[in-house]
Amino acid sequence: MSTSLRRTKIIATLGPATESEQLLGGLIRTGVDIVRLNMAHATHEWTRTVIRRIRAASQTVGREVAIMMDIKGPEIRTGDVASPIELKAGEVFDFTVKPGADGGNAEEIRSVDVNYRDLVRDIKVGDTVLVDNGLIRLEVLTKDEARIRCRVLIPGELKSRRHINLPGVKVNLPSFTAKDRADATVGLEEGIDFLALSFVRDAADITLLRDFLEERKSKVGIIAKIEDQSAITNLDAIVQACDGLMVARGDLGIECPFEDLPVIQRRAVRACLRHGRPVIVATHMLESMIEQPVPTRAEITDVANAVYELADCVMLSGETTIGKYPLDCVQILDKIARRIESEDRPDTRQLVELHSERLRVLHSAVVLADSLPGSKLLTFTRYGTMVRGLAALRPVCAPILAFTPQAGLHRQMNLLRAVEPYLMPFASEPDITIENAIAHLRRLGRVAAGDKLIIATDILSQDRLFESVQLRTVK
Repeated sequence: MSTSLRRTKIIATLGPATESEQLLGGLIRTGVDIVRLNMAHATHEWTRTVIRRIRAASQTVGREVAIMMDIKGPEIRTGDVASPIELKAGEVFDFTVKPGADGGNAEEIRSVDVNYRDLVRDIKVGDTVLVDNGLIRLEVLTKDEARIRCRVLIPGELKSRRHINLPGVKVNLPSFTAKDRADATVGLEEGIDFLALSFVRDAADITLLRDFLEERKSKVGIIAKIEDQSAITNLDAIVQACDGLMVARGDLGIECPFEDLPVIQRRAVRACLRHGRPVIVATHMLESMIEQPVPTRAEITDVANAVYELADCVMLSGETTIGKYPLDCVQILDKIARRIESEDRPDTRQLVELHSERLRVLHSAVVLADSLPGSKLLTFTRYGTMVRGLAALRPVCAPILAFTPQAGLHRQMNLLRAVEPYLMPFASEPDITIENAIAHLRRLGRVAAGDKLIIATDILSQDRLFESVQLRTVK
C-alpha cells in the first residue's frame, strides 16, 4: 500500500474467505479502513471470536481499523421447501401466512410459508412480490386471512428461505428486532465502533436504536442503510438523524426502478454533503471478482463514479466474504480511488449548510488550505465535532490530520473522507498539544520543515472555548 493518503475509505465485509488471522492482517495492510460484520447469518460465538481477532490483527500490523456490525433488521423470507420449486410463467402460487394452510379448493395450487404473519394486512391486490433478489416476480391476485394468491410473471426456481421484496409496500415490521437487540448487545460488549441499521424507513427508526445505545451509555455511531422507497421519501430526515448513511444498492435496486438507482445514489451522496454526514456506497462494486481475478470495465467505472461523487467510503461484500480474490479487490479499489483523486475535483463547499458559527470557522480553514498548495489541515478533537465538520467540507487537496485522546473516536474517524486519525493524549496547554502533534508527525515523515499547517482547534480562554484557525510553518 502506498504511504500517500487515499482520501476515499475502504470497507471490507468479513467472511470465510477472510476471517483467518493471516487474511485479516492482509486486509489491514492492503488498506482496509473498516471491517464489516454481516449479522444476517452470524452466531454470537463467531462474532466475539472475529472481533477479538480483528483487534489483535490491528495491533500486529500497527494500524487500527474500525468495526461495523451490520444488524439484520426486519426481513420477510419464505419458509423451508423439501426440494426446489420450479415456478412457471402464468402459474398460480400461494404464499401462506398460517402454517398448514393449503392451496384451497380442489385445484392443484402449490404454496410456501412466509415468516411474516401480518403480510396479508400490508399487501393489496395488484402489488408485486419479488423473490430471491428479484429473480422471481409475482403479482397479487387475491388474499384472505391465511394466504396471498399470486400469478407468476417471471419464472424461476424457488428454494428455501428466499428473501422477499415488496416494492412500494409499507411493511409494519419493527425496525429494530429482538435478534438485532441480542446481536447489538454482543457487539457493544466486544467494543464495536458502528452499528448499521438495515431497512431504515424514517428518522424514528434511528431514534429507536439511539435510545437503545443511550440506555447503555454507548458512543457507537449509527449508520442508516437506505434500501427501499420509504427511505428515499424520508431521505433528508434520515440523513440528519444518523451518524452516517449507507446507499445499500442491493435491495434498493430491487425495491426501486433500476433506472432510478444512479439518481438515488447521487441524491443520497449530495444530501449527506449538504448535512455534513459521511456516506458509504455499497454492493456489487466488484461483484465479478468473486470468481474472476480482474473487474469488468463497468465495475471500474462504477467505483470511479463513487469517488468522483466524493463518497466517504466504498464497500466490498461478497467480494471479501466468499470471493477468491479478496486482497486483489482491496488493491483494485485503492488503485482506482487514488487515480480518480489525482484528477481535478469539483469544489463542493457551497453544498454544505453552514448552520453554525463553528462550521463557518472550519469553512475558512478549508478555504485557506485550498489556497496554499501542499498544505495540510491539523485538528484536535475529543468528541469528533471538529474533524467531522472539516471532512464534510471536502478540502480539495489538503489531508486532515486529526488527533484525539479517545481510542473509540480514533477508530471511528476511519469512516471520514481524507482524515488520517492519530491517537495521542492531550496536554493541559493547547500549545504543548500542538507541538507534540507536530513532533509526532515529523517522526512519521508526514510533515517536514517548511510545510504549511492550517490548525483548526478550540482555544480555552477565561473558562470559555473559542474556535481558532492558525497558519503555522513547520520548523
